[in-house]
Amino acid sequence: MAGFSSDAGGMAALLLLTTTLTAALLMGEAEAAAAEPPFSCGPSSAEAARGYAFCDATLPAARRAADLVSRLTAAEKVAQLGDQAAGVPRLGVPAYKWWNEALHGLATSGKGLHFDGAVRAATSFPQVLLTAAAFDDGLWFRIGQAIGREARALFNVGQAEGLTIWSPNVNIFRDPRWGRGQETPGEDPTTASKYAVAFVRGLQGSSATGVAVAPLQTSACCKHATAYDLEDWNGVARYSFDARVTAQDLEDTYNPPFRSCVVEGKASCVMCAYTKINGVPACADADLLTGTVRGDWGLDGYVASDCDAVAIIRDAQRYAPTPEDAVAVSLKAGLDIDCGSYVQQHATAAIQQGKLTEQDVDRALTNLFAVRMRLGHFDGDPRTNVYGALGAADICTPEHRSLALEAAQDGIVLLKNDGGILPLDRSAVASAAVIGPNADDGMALIANYFGPPCESTTPLKGLQGYVRDVRFLAGCSSATCDAAATDQAVAMASSADYVFLFMGLSQKQESEGRDRTSLLLPGLQQSLITAVADAAKRPVILVLLTGGPVDVTFAQTNPKIGAILWAGYPGQAGGLAIARVLFGEHNPSGRLPVTWYPEEFTKVPMTDMRMRADPATGYPGRSYRFYQGTAVYKFGYGLSYSNFSRRLLSGTNQPALYGNVLAGVRETVTEEGGASYHVDDIGADGCEQLKFPAMVEVENHGPMDGKHSVLMFLRWPNTNGGRPASQLVGFRSHHLKAGEKAKVRFDISPCEHFSRVTEEGKKVIDRGSHFLMVDNHEMEIRFEP
Repeated sequence: MAGFSSDAGGMAALLLLTTTLTAALLMGEAEAAAAEPPFSCGPSSAEAARGYAFCDATLPAARRAADLVSRLTAAEKVAQLGDQAAGVPRLGVPAYKWWNEALHGLATSGKGLHFDGAVRAATSFPQVLLTAAAFDDGLWFRIGQAIGREARALFNVGQAEGLTIWSPNVNIFRDPRWGRGQETPGEDPTTASKYAVAFVRGLQGSSATGVAVAPLQTSACCKHATAYDLEDWNGVARYSFDARVTAQDLEDTYNPPFRSCVVEGKASCVMCAYTKINGVPACADADLLTGTVRGDWGLDGYVASDCDAVAIIRDAQRYAPTPEDAVAVSLKAGLDIDCGSYVQQHATAAIQQGKLTEQDVDRALTNLFAVRMRLGHFDGDPRTNVYGALGAADICTPEHRSLALEAAQDGIVLLKNDGGILPLDRSAVASAAVIGPNADDGMALIANYFGPPCESTTPLKGLQGYVRDVRFLAGCSSATCDAAATDQAVAMASSADYVFLFMGLSQKQESEGRDRTSLLLPGLQQSLITAVADAAKRPVILVLLTGGPVDVTFAQTNPKIGAILWAGYPGQAGGLAIARVLFGEHNPSGRLPVTWYPEEFTKVPMTDMRMRADPATGYPGRSYRFYQGTAVYKFGYGLSYSNFSRRLLSGTNQPALYGNVLAGVRETVTEEGGASYHVDDIGADGCEQLKFPAMVEVENHGPMDGKHSVLMFLRWPNTNGGRPASQLVGFRSHHLKAGEKAKVRFDISPCEHFSRVTEEGKKVIDRGSHFLMVDNHEMEIRFEP
């Protein structure tokens, strides 16, 4: 069989990306040709001269929006209800495109961002799941901040028709087969919540601590509320799937990231999902959209539908009998805008039929225009505001490129390192065989929801910067690997000093609209890896570029495979990041943000939304919190080139203070006859008084300097009543020199960290023992009067 050329997968993709221009192409004469950004009002505008209140920047955004809405005709109002909103020339209102994507960098997936003028590229950060593996909310904030700045810069040069960014995706990565799990921060609600807050604050221009600025840098939208994590499995599609979710799972797993997005991150948008939850489409669920998102959580912003979600309420879900009913039920439930044109097409008829009122439309439009007011779109030329100096030179900056490299490096997870084969001494590597379909595939770096990156360094290119004699064979034409050039790969491996295998998945296996059916490496990848490992002079190094987890038990147990790294989809600097880790210029510190399950897990139906195990029926549960099976690799697993130790030093029980706070709070009898306290009964003031610090001593015993993330967990004395086996309390990232010791503080809030959720969906704190855990160190904290 003929060997597959290196051109087969990667070079075609790289040609697509070579709009992959250097910063020099983003500046200079091109900037002079930049177009004008759209805006309304301003000191010399006709609108301001007419005294329109919506032009008065001293008024609250909602009042300005209401004034503008009151001046629109019924037809003009309806024209605003889709993601492509028409302009209103008579009022000086420009057209607007709401749908813009920036999951891990400015993307072309939406309608409003363009790379056809002064700016031809934007910084492409790693796909979110790899970034999550850094367990560093400061890093996540800086990435959001950089993306927001680039969005503003693109807007200022006239290449963005909107600054409403429909990111991040903070759904829980519940099932390892889910095609979009790669877009999320993983399986843990605490991690996903902290990611949501940090990214949203950065994107919208707030400070890391949440101090807001005006105008918004961009508007962030947290998606997809809620319990959405299935694309197309066994004939069940996301458009018609009815997710049956318990109150307990909804409260302690699926909803927390969205709550944090709104309450702490102050996101100005929430997107409702395609799926039905317990029989009701998310975008027609008044309890969710109005009761919970806007009522309980206090959303100050708008609610968007996923694209064509309103149409499927009738067409796929048959929840509403007519288009007019679908439009009416969604807008009355609390939806403000439809991604698509369905509402624009049918809202007028819905009003004429008495199913929808003009007041319903006014409420939605006031929410929408208030966000545009907060973005400064009605304050005159945006080039005169606080972001006005941003332009083409602020995209693909050296700082942003460096941040993309840092994020990739910090996320890479070292899964196996037998005999300390890594890091390599570059002077000792005379030749290298680089084998695998993901070694020189530019698309394997940037995953989905991408734009043209500033530059692209594949793993092959990265290694060529460290080893003089590099020989390359793709081995398979793509990650699908239906056929493999095994003989050629074996011959190449047997003649090289070191062998690097770049295998894994691609968007052809996992993506939006596509779930996996197997957790094994696709096609002939496993047999190719094994044959190459058998032929190599020394143990080979396997680098996995995937989104979701894969069952690589064969590699884990094979002594001829010396090291395994998971590099996710690492963004524009991915190849350099991998090379720096392999050759010891960066000490790996990433930890898995998801459980890696065995292939046997595929027997579990994806449609079963239960998180908790059911031993009576053999249901194993999901995520590290509830899974009762054997994992290939556990959540939080990750090796380092250094030996780090962690030790809990102290915590303050404060029994007297607990007694003061709990005095008079009624006790509830638990399932097993114990006692618990409802968090709502303790109250906000009481919860504040219960907080205490816990200190962890971290020491780097060497031999290398390195970053390290400390993960603190809580466990209960038992797992009765659906209590998790353990629950992440928080994490702290710290850089330590070899031999250095540091103390890391965790601020513990019992109401948040000690509470569990009952079957009725209520948060309670059990009376008695709770155990804080860092590695094998535990500290007992008793919660009682």
